[in-house]
Amino acid sequence: MRALITGGAGFIGTNLTDHLVNLGHEVVLLDNLSRAGVADNARWLRERHPGVRLIEGDIRDSATVNDAVRGVDEIFHLAAQVAVTTSVRDPRSDFDTNLLGTFNVLEAARQHAPEAPFFFTSTNKVYGGLEDLGVVRRDQRYEFETLPTGVSEARPLDFHSPYGCSKGGADQYVRDYGRIYGMRTVVFRMSCIYGPHQCGNEDQGWVAHFAREALAGRGLTIFGDGYQVRDLLYVADLCEAFRKAADLIPQTAGEIFNIGGGPANALSLRGVIGELESILGRTIPVRFEDWRPGDQRIYVTNVSRAAERFGWSPSTRCMDGIGRLVEWLRSPERPGVIA
Repeated sequence: MRALITGGAGFIGTNLTDHLVNLGHEVVLLDNLSRAGVADNARWLRERHPGVRLIEGDIRDSATVNDAVRGVDEIFHLAAQVAVTTSVRDPRSDFDTNLLGTFNVLEAARQHAPEAPFFFTSTNKVYGGLEDLGVVRRDQRYEFETLPTGVSEARPLDFHSPYGCSKGGADQYVRDYGRIYGMRTVVFRMSCIYGPHQCGNEDQGWVAHFAREALAGRGLTIFGDGYQVRDLLYVADLCEAFRKAADLIPQTAGEIFNIGGGPANALSLRGVIGELESILGRTIPVRFEDWRPGDQRIYVTNVSRAAERFGWSPSTRCMDGIGRLVEWLRSPERPGVIA
């Protein structure tokens, strides 16, 4: 089995590559290596798995994408512009990468690998700000008033921010290529993913950013009041979701699934900082700034559809996963080890 992973040297791509190669798959990566830390991930993959092929190129270049897709059996389309704030500053680049880039990958797959299962990583931002849902603050965190199991796929789409629009448009393109052309497409609308090889910052990958800054002895900035809640999914569990959904592609093709840690792994930003303080044995200084546009007070994933359709549910408790992330940040296999 030969898999193509776009954005393959990114955080999720690196973990998915390692996962697939360990299962005996051949993996081709397409990545422009533009994000901070991605070149380090690519180097780690080359050293660990010399057989992995890396194509240094951009999904905005249709000729490069066509060449990458030829001869593959599975496609995992992960490459994206991933930050809401960046999309607000530069909506054209966001559009070109997320929507035009996804169109290029879909068209290449339709022409050169129409039978290949095609996985797309979408986002919970396609559901917008969830303003119509009642939200209350209890026990130092926000909660939905009447949605204890979280947001399901039945939630109406409400794209918010250029990022929400570009990812949402791509989400619907992927879904419709399954309907119109009979391609075996699957959309994962994801919550907060975290784990090793994540080069997070204040705009995206915030769990890794919090952990890195805390380990370095620096303070943290929270935009909002810190009571906002997200469900956290450890990246190894996401890799398992990809594999299970691919193995059952006759049942999952053409479908959309909300993928996250679910209610059992929902923490406030303050709660994540508390976990880090417990691990490090010291207080982490925090300062607060204004809320950012499009920031939901709470988002928690209802993962029941994935459990029903392909037997997947998260298995890593967020407390354990955060501990593993900190352990990796301190490990010799990570460049720039933090003692």
